[in-house]
Amino acid sequence: MSDVVVGLDIGTSRVRAVIGDVSESGVFQITGVGTSPSTGLRKGVVVNIENTVRAISQAIEAAELMSGTEVSRCMIGVGGTHIDGLNSRGVVAVTSKGRDNRVIGQEDILRVIDAAKAVVIPMDRQVLHVIPQSYIVDEERGIKDPRNMIGVRLEAEVHIVTASVTSVQNVVKCVNRSNLSVDEYMLHSLAAAKAVMSAEERDLGSILIDLGGGTTDVLVFAGGAPLMTAVIPVGGIQVTNDISVVKGISLETAERIKIDEGCCWMGLIEENEDVILPGVGGRPPVVIPRSEICEIVQPRMEEIFNIIRSKVEPVLKSRQLSGNVILTGGGAQLSGVVELASSIFNTQAVRIGIPGNFGGLIGEYRGPDYATVLGLVLAANEHHEAEDREKPPVEAAGTPWIGRLRGWLKEFF
Repeated sequence: MSDVVVGLDIGTSRVRAVIGDVSESGVFQITGVGTSPSTGLRKGVVVNIENTVRAISQAIEAAELMSGTEVSRCMIGVGGTHIDGLNSRGVVAVTSKGRDNRVIGQEDILRVIDAAKAVVIPMDRQVLHVIPQSYIVDEERGIKDPRNMIGVRLEAEVHIVTASVTSVQNVVKCVNRSNLSVDEYMLHSLAAAKAVMSAEERDLGSILIDLGGGTTDVLVFAGGAPLMTAVIPVGGIQVTNDISVVKGISLETAERIKIDEGCCWMGLIEENEDVILPGVGGRPPVVIPRSEICEIVQPRMEEIFNIIRSKVEPVLKSRQLSGNVILTGGGAQLSGVVELASSIFNTQAVRIGIPGNFGGLIGEYRGPDYATVLGLVLAANEHHEAEDREKPPVEAAGTPWIGRLRGWLKEFF
């Protein structure tokens, strides 16, 4: 039971839960997957506690039933329009106290990261992540791991992710009311990156676009670490609303048509393709060309990608990105999304981010809509393994966070 880990992605349109376990042969595999409709969030923020609790409970129960395991703890994803990211720098002098020379040790790294994260943030916000980007030792830049180097001055460049305190507390409250305790939480886009981005893509410089229901998350990587975090308050729900309003059909019908017949690149539509719109209030069904659906969907998706492009342009001007544009989330399943993104970003280096094969229930989770929750369960497993490897002795029991920081260093460098 101690090897069981749970990832929980509480999204605007769906809640997804994944249970992972280590097999007898020592291989990590997925054993349970559960999903349920989510109606208690708006743009990634909880607006109805009861509906959110119900959705979490249903997703967890479905995953437990599939895996045959009862769970009590989980790692959750945090997202929404309240997320913000900023870059910061810290500087410290390398101390030689107790040492023959000024060799940089772990304590110096901890001090410089503390200095870098000493930024002024409002009282209603909290720090989710402080991720080292690179270090500078005596003006020597681009150092990934300064440990055991000799120097006098140590600087750290970090990326800080902050969130609304109340928004995070509301999510945790919903999870607790579902009879689960929260081990840790992780930014949605960071979790998705863990599941679908390669180390080479993170190092060369890539853009992750997580097309969710209520929001679109953007994460720019370069040099192996995040450079920019952003959340766009537009997602797949707006596409569904557009179809519903223009064609005069219910949201449920519009969602089904978007999933089954939707396309955001007119070049993929053939002349004789038709879509049947069900009648409303006893009216007979109506047959329309599929191109009419594309004429509704494509402008909205273009708007989303253009907003993203405007957000990342300042980064592109200062840093050359040679990796890929990676599309994930439920919106990445929309036909023509790769072609549209290639046109907007003026590159052919665009791909769909699909999680890897982790055994077990392969068909249940190998889709871009499961990228975030797969990243969460993978991170939970890595943290679990790190805790087993680095259980501190009795005299150091008060400093387990050093092991967690070391895990972050290892993950991004």
